[in-house]
Amino acid sequence: MTLARIGLFVAALFGLLIGEVTAQGRYQRGGEPGDFDFYVLALSWSPGFCELDGDRERNREQCAGGAGLRFVVHGLWPQNERGYPSECGPSGRTPSRIALDQAKGLFPTEGLARYEWRKHGTCSGSSPSDYFADVRRAREKIVIPPVLAKAERDQNWTAIDLERAFVAANPGLRTDMMSVACKRGVLQEVRICLSKDLRDFRMCGEVDRSGCRTRDITVVAPR
Repeated sequence: MTLARIGLFVAALFGLLIGEVTAQGRYQRGGEPGDFDFYVLALSWSPGFCELDGDRERNREQCAGGAGLRFVVHGLWPQNERGYPSECGPSGRTPSRIALDQAKGLFPTEGLARYEWRKHGTCSGSSPSDYFADVRRAREKIVIPPVLAKAERDQNWTAIDLERAFVAANPGLRTDMMSVACKRGVLQEVRICLSKDLRDFRMCGEVDRSGCRTRDITVVAPR
């Protein structure tokens, strides 16, 4: 093997190692609770989620016929400018019944509330009760556009028009402070970035750029 080929091989190997380190850095498991830059409130459009994943056993409660759910909380996620921490522990710290009572009416199931605490809430630096209280504060800050809050039939949107509808309903929110997530052309959720104290919306480039690339999005009506 020539020196030139050896050099190319070493450079390629180094690039792979750097790529692995970068990926691990972006999605860090563990971390110091409370050490993050801002929050992302993820609001799941339940009809769209159930359209694609409602037949799974763990989703039966959320997607039961006649449930009529619309936007529900998927999670309140501590986020960094690049990537996010998860599962910050301590692993034995589980939510009490009093804490879980604060999550009622926010998450579609108690199982999801428990999961979100374990994966994201443990990174907030708050107790379970305070974390779920913050989830409620964040959710109450968001006004759902009336055209979605009252949707009774399937609708077709573009991602930017969905974002603009939320911007119009929420003073201070801009399209670079949020993203729309879809799966197979069906709306799954809207993600909105908030300051750590939950008082203000804020820019979040990585979250904004991660939005749906599909031009046409179907907003499935409640069944």
